[in-house]
Amino acid sequence: MSILGNRVMRTEDPKFLTVGGRYLDDLDIPGAAYVTYVRSTMAHARLAAVDASEAAGAPGVVAVFTGADVDLEPLAPAIVMLNQAVRTPFLARDTVRYVGEPIVAIVSETRAQGMDAAELVFVDYEPLPAVVDMEAALTDETVLHAEAGTNLILDMQFGRSDDLFEGCDVVVTQRILNQRVAPCPMEVRAAAATWEDGRLVHYACTQMPHGVKETLGQVYGLEPAQVRVVAPDVGGGFGAKGANYTEELMVGWLSKQVGRPVRWVETRSESMVGLGHGRGQIQDAELGGTRDGKVLAYRLTVIQDSGAYGWFGGVLPFMTRTMLSGVYDIPKAEFNSQSVMTNTTPTVAYRGAGRPEATAAIERMMEMYAAEIGMDPAEVRRKNLVTSDRFPFTTVVGTEYDAGNYERALELVLEASDYAGLRAEQQRRRDAGGPKQLGIGGSIYVEITNYGGSGEFGSLEVLPDGSAEVRTGTSPHGQGHETAWAMLASEQTGIPIDRIKVVHGDTDLVPTGGGTAGSRSAQAGGVAVHQAAVQVVDKAKQLAADLLEANPDDLVLDKVDGRFHVAGTPSAGKSWSELAAAAGSAGDGGDTGLKAMVDFKPPTATFPFGAHICVAEVDTETGKVTVERLIAVDDAGTIINPLLADGQIHGGLAQGVAQALLEEVRYDDDGNPVTANLADYAFISAAELPSFETVRMETPTPVNELGVKGIGESGTVGSTPAVQNAVVDALAHLGVRHVDMPATPERVWRAIADASA
Repeated sequence: MSILGNRVMRTEDPKFLTVGGRYLDDLDIPGAAYVTYVRSTMAHARLAAVDASEAAGAPGVVAVFTGADVDLEPLAPAIVMLNQAVRTPFLARDTVRYVGEPIVAIVSETRAQGMDAAELVFVDYEPLPAVVDMEAALTDETVLHAEAGTNLILDMQFGRSDDLFEGCDVVVTQRILNQRVAPCPMEVRAAAATWEDGRLVHYACTQMPHGVKETLGQVYGLEPAQVRVVAPDVGGGFGAKGANYTEELMVGWLSKQVGRPVRWVETRSESMVGLGHGRGQIQDAELGGTRDGKVLAYRLTVIQDSGAYGWFGGVLPFMTRTMLSGVYDIPKAEFNSQSVMTNTTPTVAYRGAGRPEATAAIERMMEMYAAEIGMDPAEVRRKNLVTSDRFPFTTVVGTEYDAGNYERALELVLEASDYAGLRAEQQRRRDAGGPKQLGIGGSIYVEITNYGGSGEFGSLEVLPDGSAEVRTGTSPHGQGHETAWAMLASEQTGIPIDRIKVVHGDTDLVPTGGGTAGSRSAQAGGVAVHQAAVQVVDKAKQLAADLLEANPDDLVLDKVDGRFHVAGTPSAGKSWSELAAAAGSAGDGGDTGLKAMVDFKPPTATFPFGAHICVAEVDTETGKVTVERLIAVDDAGTIINPLLADGQIHGGLAQGVAQALLEEVRYDDDGNPVTANLADYAFISAAELPSFETVRMETPTPVNELGVKGIGESGTVGSTPAVQNAVVDALAHLGVRHVDMPATPERVWRAIADASA
């Protein structure tokens, strides 16, 4: 019986539920001093003077550094598509460009002393006009980076035709806000560094240890062997911890200056303005079709908020375009975008990174189109789906989907929700005219995971005691890799998962790795571990055959007893421990022993899909929205462990509901953040969420032998538009056509009032 596909309890959990994880702030680093950053309190200003002399003399202060002291080259955008003239300084020198930008670094004996000293730093600001509005930034009336000459950091114009909607009976248009959100991981950013015999040892709270190692080598001019990166337990990332932040990268420089280890952990308030934000798009959407429900053309024009610098957020529209038409067979479509810099925190990847934005736009427009022609939105969707007999399917923008069955996902979610019964209850409430109305919102989505088909490292070694060790280039921060990778190894070897150790997060122990982002882990890292396990079994069979003087083809592996023996003669065999001892396994990651190392490179990305329905109650007197039910069909190909898959789906659903109803990073006209802590930023809790209803569906991908796709972001992609559509649907009979996210009580109440007027 296979262990795969079963709800195996997470092997990580006993540690997390008892003694707790070992996070960066838990590390014992002897002699480490503490770093405190003084951050800008203005969104845009010249630095007339920075006086840190009083702070330098404060109790416990080891050293104080300003931008003038730092000899590290400012960072150019890592994505070459972005304007390379835009550089991010390690500490601001002449100009600050967003509230929260680091200006001064203080090194002190204790964290409290650093915070006290930070209060003594005097910064003389000469205010400059702050540009917060994306459209205002596009005018270049105030340019953030003179050397760039413009606020436009990426312009993707693919053309615009005047006859796109020719032949359409109906064309619906809508401006849609996909608002800026804060990632809010449980563990804030942290870093530490020390130098050992000229070698930089860097501790990182990151999703990509090897990516950090590569960047550190570039920053400090070091060879790969001169840098070691260690990532202990990481308390959440959601994409934002895949970025290379200057505050983290420069701890090695600070360590060298003071001649001792240093460490830094930000506060939650710092995290809200320093950790990269997500989303941030203005979308002008146009969709046309026939009166009988056939979509003929679609256009999406995007303005993307990059924030003050050229981080990953500026390239998000490229991903939005990739998934432009979603699950629909639309004959004609156009996409154009402009990414612009504003005096706000830079934007980065956030759970889905450009793909949820695409789904939010097309799914909102399908609902509006259905309302315009007076047809049930589920029927409109059904009429336009890419049918299952057309895969692999290439979309109108050239994206090739691997495998899917969108019709089945729709039917499953309609059946599980009792869609007809919900519509009947909705009509009953409308006829009764009470204040609490029912909304039914749907969405069908497809997203891309492991974009570009990036590869991953995986190895397996059997040790002399019969246990095994997996090494992986993926870097878990809550996903359950230790359990899943042990299951994959156990499936091939029969070694119990509690005797399989998974090693990750240390670039000295794992030679290469792409890390964890873009829902790539199972289809890249998991397949690498699987292939390594297959190779180890083959090696062990050959070795056992040599020792038993038998033909390898005659040997079988008894996974229950953990022995290779001649078929039909179980008494003559060799155990895993005997074979490992004979092979000279040492467990040191070397090249000898009973082991295999794999660098797996998949041929392409994969495309998970699904369908969600949200049932929401809206109080038309107060504007309050209550999510009563959320039904989700999420198909990520073959599922290794349904327990882990459900955890990812549930987390994604929660974040999707949060964006639809609560979360929004807001700034005033001067660029001051007004949601800079978790008292002002509406953070979701269990109180706002129903018990999720999930429906299992598996359509294996042909891209890898396991048939697995990514699942980490699926819930977020599908749930957000479903919730938004449910809110609007509850108010449609009152004349409400659209409500932007987040659908707060005030925003909903105003939409009702405006429709009444």
